[in-house]
Amino acid sequence: MNTLNTTAHAPLCDDPLILYGQRFESRLLLGTARYPSPDVLEAAVRRARPAMLTASLRRQTAAPATPGTAPTGNAFWDLVGQLAVPVLPNTAGCHSVQEAVTTAQMARELFGTPWIKLELIGDDYTLQPDTLRLVDAATILVREGFRVLPYCTEDLVLCQRLVDAGCQAVMPWAAPIGTGQGPINPYALRVLRERLEVPLLVDAGLGRPSHACQVMEWGYDGVLLNTAVALAQDPVAMAGAFADAVAAGRAAFRAGTITQQQTAQPSTPVLGTPFWHQAEPD
Repeated sequence: MNTLNTTAHAPLCDDPLILYGQRFESRLLLGTARYPSPDVLEAAVRRARPAMLTASLRRQTAAPATPGTAPTGNAFWDLVGQLAVPVLPNTAGCHSVQEAVTTAQMARELFGTPWIKLELIGDDYTLQPDTLRLVDAATILVREGFRVLPYCTEDLVLCQRLVDAGCQAVMPWAAPIGTGQGPINPYALRVLRERLEVPLLVDAGLGRPSHACQVMEWGYDGVLLNTAVALAQDPVAMAGAFADAVAAGRAAFRAGTITQQQTAQPSTPVLGTPFWHQAEPD
C-alpha cells in the first residue's frame, strides 16, 4: 500500500497543508473507529476527502469484521486501499515510553510509512496524554527517523519541548477524547498559536463543525476528528459538514477577521447624511 500518495483523492489547492515538508490537499484528518458499518465509513471518507486516515496497529491483527460492523483486519486494509488515502498509524492505548516506541516501530514495518501519531496516555479516566514522558518518547522516535505528530494537551511549555525535540508539528487537544465539548481553554489554545510557528492541528474533543471552524479561524492548521463524525446520526453528512467548516475557518483566517469591540460601531456611514430631524425652536 502506498501510504504517501496525497494527491490521489483530492485536487490541488492553493493553500495546502505542509507537514514535514510534504503537501496535503486537505486540512482535515479523520479517524476510522466506531463507524456503524464499512459502507458508512467509506462514504464518510469519500465525502470528507481527508488528508490522512488514522488507524491503530491493533486493526492489523484483529479478526475480520462481521456484517453490519466497522471493518477490522484485512477487511479494513482492503477498504483503505480502495480509498487511496494516506494512513497515519497511531500508538493508541500505550502507557509507557517503551510501549509507544515499540508500537511505532511495528507500525512502520507493517504499514511502510515513517508517519506516526504519538499517543502516550497518562490517565485512563480522562485519557490525558502523559505530559511528563511524552517528550522522551517523541525524542526517541524523531531520532529514529519518524515523522512524529504528538497528541498532547494545550500546555505551552510541553508543546515547546516537543518542538525542541524535533517534532515539526504538534496536535493539542481541545477537550478530552470523545467528549465533544469543543475548546474548553480558548485562551491557552490561542496563546499556543501565537507562540509556536510550527503547524498546529487540534486533535480530540471537537463535537460540532462550529468548533472546527472556530479553531481554524484562530489560525490552527488543521483538525483531527473521529467520534464527532462516527457517532453522528448521519456520519456521512457530518463528515461533509466538518470538511466544509474546516475550509470556511481557514478561509476566514486568511481573509482576516475584524477586531472585537466592546461597544457598538455603526456599520452604515452617516457622514454627509442630511439632517432631516432638526429640533424645534424654543
